[in-house]
Amino acid sequence: MSREDDQPAIKAAEAVARRSYGKLVAILAARTRDVAGAEDALSDAFASALADWPVNGAPHNPEAWLLAVARRKMIDAIRRGRVSAAASEHLRLMAKELEATASQTPEIPDERLALMFACAHPAIEPGIRAPLILQTILGFDAQTIGSAFLVSPAAMGQRLARAKNRIRRAKIPLRVPDKADMRGRLGAVLEAIYAAYTEGWSDPAGADASLRNLAEEAIWLGRLIVALLPTEPEALGLLALMLYSHARLEARRSSAGEFVPLANQDPALWDEGLIDEAERLLIHASAFDAFDRYQLEAAIQSAHVARRRTGKTDWVAIERLYDGLCAITGSPVAAINRAIAVAQTRGAAAGLAALPRLDAGSRLSEYQPYWAARAELHARTGEIMAACEAYDQAIALEIDPAVRRFLQKRRTESMAPASPERRQTKTDPDKTSLL
Repeated sequence: MSREDDQPAIKAAEAVARRSYGKLVAILAARTRDVAGAEDALSDAFASALADWPVNGAPHNPEAWLLAVARRKMIDAIRRGRVSAAASEHLRLMAKELEATASQTPEIPDERLALMFACAHPAIEPGIRAPLILQTILGFDAQTIGSAFLVSPAAMGQRLARAKNRIRRAKIPLRVPDKADMRGRLGAVLEAIYAAYTEGWSDPAGADASLRNLAEEAIWLGRLIVALLPTEPEALGLLALMLYSHARLEARRSSAGEFVPLANQDPALWDEGLIDEAERLLIHASAFDAFDRYQLEAAIQSAHVARRRTGKTDWVAIERLYDGLCAITGSPVAAINRAIAVAQTRGAAAGLAALPRLDAGSRLSEYQPYWAARAELHARTGEIMAACEAYDQAIALEIDPAVRRFLQKRRTESMAPASPERRQTKTDPDKTSLL
């Protein structure tokens, strides 16, 4: 069989990996609580699929095929490595489940939410809960997660491994907790959903197969959380935030595929239905006696999209909202966005002064939006050499070709003699507001 003939089977495996990775890991780990073992077995099952499907064709139910193969591999691994009574019990339970999938036509339950809340269990170190959810549910690698959380890949990998061992040793149940316990774990779950959304948002053209549909998946999870906890203001705020942002998706690229900064986007291209839904969610969230991170971020997005009606952006209100967000989170990303808002209200020099300090060894040195913001602000103050150096850093760190071209164009423009039109150019917040 030629390599071209293999492509349909390979694409089928890739599609089920994107669609069902977390779903299958959650099912495999439900009884054993061995998340790492479930991931290894599923990886082996995908390898088997890539060998089998090009020869025999993709099965009618790819999820059931992968689940059956992965369960057999987990049983083989347990037999090789453990002979304890606990292992025997795991084998008995898994053998029963394997029989149930023999027809390869079962209705496969979606246990992702249960696994998400298990990863947010109080026994898991707080700082690793959201990254653990991202890896187990969405299959992110340690390098991607480390980048999102400004932690080195090696350190992140070690922390993730310890957390998975903790789930197995502490016998943390993989189930959706009671609502009283759910609220205590909600923060990590929402943080992971938001991080997943921003990864999908970073690939609006759908060029990266591993990220395709990830933003929509995050919104689906957000809706599920709101359905479970309809009076939880932060869940409402996060869903509103994602919908505000998603409403601008079609406006972020020109017809030629070029990046369009927020200030230059045509509000007529924004999705009015999503914006209206987000507004309703934010108003509903404000009715409760709580105001935290996601409501603040959603309010910032609301202020940006208000331009569709007013024709201008209320930067004073946005700066105040970022003041609150920085006070709550202490996030360097929020601080970068605040500096951009400060530049709009008090000038580029004030914006530069408001940027976070780049200390020795800081992960900010590898964070593209930091350098993009610094470059733009240096350009506006006339510090051309500093602007060019910062643009060079931002361009080197950017992986999206369209955004890279945009930055290269801005770098060229920064070296041209200042004109009245250019002196009035506003700093673009779009590239940093969701990272």
